[in-house]
Amino acid sequence: MADYPFLNCSVPPYAGMSLSLDIVPLAGFAGLMATAAVVDFRRLVIPNRIVLGLCALWPLHLAAASDLSLAAGLTALGCAAAVFVAGALLFSRGLIGGGDVKLLSAATLWAGPSLTPALLFATALLGGLLTILLLVPLAMRTVFPPSDAGAGAAKRGSVPYGIAIAAAALIVTLPPNLN
Repeated sequence: MADYPFLNCSVPPYAGMSLSLDIVPLAGFAGLMATAAVVDFRRLVIPNRIVLGLCALWPLHLAAASDLSLAAGLTALGCAAAVFVAGALLFSRGLIGGGDVKLLSAATLWAGPSLTPALLFATALLGGLLTILLLVPLAMRTVFPPSDAGAGAAKRGSVPYGIAIAAAALIVTLPPNLN
């Protein structure tokens, strides 16, 4: 116990918090998701190394989490594969970016089967809000075009959906794992 005379109390080390090995992969997950959001916002690209990092950390999370089993891991792989196949179909029709498909699949892997519907709903909701936020300035630029209107017109109309995917993944996945 540590004594804090100025507070007139004694507090055991790590009071109220048990340190678990699962905190390391969870911290990596949070950091990589935040990085994906920032890079997608700045460059409209989600690097493969971020998605590979998320996939490499997931088995560590599975091994460190005491309440996860091999069956749950295999089911999570199945959910991620289903999201990837559906995303690949959307990508083939030009409706979503390839990096977004990979990031959402990796997020599904971490969410697992029980949280996949919540992840998909939160991603859609946050993605819709993000699109609305980006459409207002786009509409204003259409009415009042800037002097360099021809430069990068395709990029200006794109939505960095990785922001919505990363935010939804953090909102849905972290709280149940931090209890």
